[in-house]
Amino acid sequence: MKPSEDQFDAALVRALQQDGRASIQTLADELEASRAQVSSRLKRLLDDGTVRVVAAVDPGFLGHSILTHNMLRVSGSTAHVTEQLRAREETVFVSAVSGADHVVFETRFGSTDAMLELLQWVRSLEGVERVSTTTYIRIVRGFFVANYRGDYEPDDIDRKLITLLEGDGRRSYTALAGDVGMQPSSVRERVNRLIEQNVIRISAVEARGVVRGQLGVGVGITSRGDDEQIAEFLAKNKAVDFAAQSYGRHDFIATMVGPNPRSVFASIEALRALPATAAVESWTHLHVVKEDYARTLRPAEL
Repeated sequence: MKPSEDQFDAALVRALQQDGRASIQTLADELEASRAQVSSRLKRLLDDGTVRVVAAVDPGFLGHSILTHNMLRVSGSTAHVTEQLRAREETVFVSAVSGADHVVFETRFGSTDAMLELLQWVRSLEGVERVSTTTYIRIVRGFFVANYRGDYEPDDIDRKLITLLEGDGRRSYTALAGDVGMQPSSVRERVNRLIEQNVIRISAVEARGVVRGQLGVGVGITSRGDDEQIAEFLAKNKAVDFAAQSYGRHDFIATMVGPNPRSVFASIEALRALPATAAVESWTHLHVVKEDYARTLRPAEL
């Protein structure tokens, strides 16, 4: 049976999350569709902001060893809190949510002291009644972690290419070559090396939040002890946009995305049914005000 438009778009986004620079022909082959259909749908998704394809530098390369998920209970409007959080360079994701808590934000730090300093600042914000922090210990699914191992140090040309790809992960090799004054073949080699050496990943970021017409639901999972069963489910489930094993308030944190509540509900129900799952807490992303994984690179060593 021919997939619906929403189903096709979902499959296209998932393919781009695996390889943000996949060619139109490669995407068409994978989706068993025509080049014209893939090109048209991709253009619409990019033009209306449903999807962005960007490069993200691995947190380990940047020295960010502490990744956290934070939930706030706020009295009154959340806007003044989310706007202040959006302005902080430590935050990569900020969203107003439904449920017992009202704001969710994710952060990256190079040290525990830096983390504690930010959390102290958050607690001082007017209207913040409670801060609950969970620390990621293993990324199960997520495009922005490439597991950099320190085997390669980008030069200044690499760094310029990374900056350009952070703005547009599908920028053509010809355009990139013009930007850095090299041949397209040389640029292609450099970009592929940055990916192979786990310095960057290039992937699709899907807009979350009901105000964008794409439902995003966060879930916090308590495990009965068989963590690998939950991890395997989260890694393979197509609705899962991001998942991490963690410690703190939850044993796992995940985000599920879908075109309607029914599609997300089915995945949450399957998660609840796992023998390893003790409890699932969920919240809906109502308004995502920041989702930005681009970060300034470390100074070149001269």
